[in-house]
Amino acid sequence: MAKPWPVTLRDDTPAGAVVLRPLRRRDAGDWSRLRAENAAWLERWEATAPGANRYIASTFGEYVRSLSAQARAGTSLPFGVELDGALVGQLTVSSITWGSMCSASIGYWVSQSVAGRGVIPTGVAMATDYAFFLGLHRIEINIRPENKPSLRVVEKLGLRDEGVRERFLHIQGQWRDHRTFAITREEVPEGLLTRWQRLRDAP
Repeated sequence: MAKPWPVTLRDDTPAGAVVLRPLRRRDAGDWSRLRAENAAWLERWEATAPGANRYIASTFGEYVRSLSAQARAGTSLPFGVELDGALVGQLTVSSITWGSMCSASIGYWVSQSVAGRGVIPTGVAMATDYAFFLGLHRIEINIRPENKPSLRVVEKLGLRDEGVRERFLHIQGQWRDHRTFAITREEVPEGLLTRWQRLRDAP
């Protein structure tokens, strides 16, 4: 098998070319602008950490180096999300666990300007298929019950609703309930992207 990282994944969609690729230090300007422009859209869903012992990269370059180190160590797959060559968000396959579990989680954010155009469902489908290709068995996505745009993503993809996990993640200073959605390799023998393309591109 080829080296699992770095990798670039692409699908040509009705909205344009969706690409998942590693973030680069030269993305600093575009990434910072996106985060600033979408602060109100994103901040209510942003993870926080209780207490003061939280490492925060002081520069975007340090942030990218940290992500790259995690990818090389095999603990995450951190992607920038592009639409037609423009950075529009971020998607990470994280908490990768091998052994008897072979599982991981996917988290993402996207600019409000492209929300609802199938960019993130396509990205999630590509990342899930790649994780299955690497040998993982299960992918889960944890979403706050109030986050309707994100719930729409898993609805489009047909992920299984596994119920509410109470006080699951620390978000904006409080422990928040999340709904867990999951999929295993056996559920999509043809691949999640193929299934999503069939639904997305149907007349």
